[in-house]
Amino acid sequence: MKKTVVVGMSGGVDSAVAAYLLKKEGYNVIALFMRNWDSTLNGEDYQNDDIICPQERDYNDAKKVCETLDVPLHRVDFIKEYWDYVFKYFLDELKKGRTPNPDLLCNKYIKFDLFKKEASKLGADYMATGHYARVSDGRLFRAVDSNKDQTYFLADITSEQLKDVIFPIGHLTKPEVRRIAEEQNLIVADKKDSTGICFIGERNYQKFVKNYLKENKGDIIDVKTKEVIGTHTGLMNYTIGQRRNVGISGNAERHFVCGKDVKNNILYVTIGDEEYLYSDECIIDNVNFISKKRPTSCTAKFRYRGEDIPVILEYLNDNEIRVKYSGKAKSVTPGQACVLYLDEECLGCGFIKEVYKNNERLWYL
Repeated sequence: MKKTVVVGMSGGVDSAVAAYLLKKEGYNVIALFMRNWDSTLNGEDYQNDDIICPQERDYNDAKKVCETLDVPLHRVDFIKEYWDYVFKYFLDELKKGRTPNPDLLCNKYIKFDLFKKEASKLGADYMATGHYARVSDGRLFRAVDSNKDQTYFLADITSEQLKDVIFPIGHLTKPEVRRIAEEQNLIVADKKDSTGICFIGERNYQKFVKNYLKENKGDIIDVKTKEVIGTHTGLMNYTIGQRRNVGISGNAERHFVCGKDVKNNILYVTIGDEEYLYSDECIIDNVNFISKKRPTSCTAKFRYRGEDIPVILEYLNDNEIRVKYSGKAKSVTPGQACVLYLDEECLGCGFIKEVYKNNERLWYL
């Protein structure tokens, strides 16, 4: 009897090719499209249909792909759950002056929890997605295409959640995926990859956040001179290392956001000198291990597509790890994920709580 696979169909080329490959391998393939954001229900102020339409366009593209592949398509809404488990966290982190990454929570609570349960209702033996990653015996490994590898966003799920999960395109490169889509006459072969906040999409970030957090202007201060050099529009609109749209008019020198003082509503900027962007260790909390391995040395990524940095791990307790870098890392940002790797295996992650340099906690963070 054929095994049944429910594939998360997003309306993009990756999930479309994933479904094709699974069917080619002889699985009974069922597609499931999920909608997690509703601009109207969620109080988003929009001026035209350009914000709403992409979700329906994605669904229509998914329908056309499924018709081409002769695969049944189902639809499910997780709008309330996404708000409760992902978006509220996103807003709470912004209020604390941190830089959250909602994609990790979206995978943890929506795609590999609620979606997987919905797939079971459809009779799934396996669940599949179009992620660029590989899985083996409940362990997570990088994709073959290092430029598209998405293990960074999967690092907060558990080995239990990876059971009965298939990543059909993890062994392929993006050009190979697009070529397969073209050969199979799939309508999404040349479709642009989705960007922006997980399941919300591309937005003018500052305008979008204003729907949910009140603008709170304050001083921009030169971290070196302690002089006020501008006015910011609200600390939630900035992240460490940012160098565009900072709000320093008429200053031609390279300048970067290097810190926030939430209590006093101050944004710190470094002008010319990037030394303030560097640190040599951090504390991560809410640690999640996919792997059973607990190395004392490995590599870490502090942002998606960031470089692999050699690190030494000091296990402080079950929930916290001190991560010491071999050398210095740039723009390590509270709230972001620190994802740990041992060669090709993604071990898991923690979230950056505090940042240090020369054994001193960076006061401007």
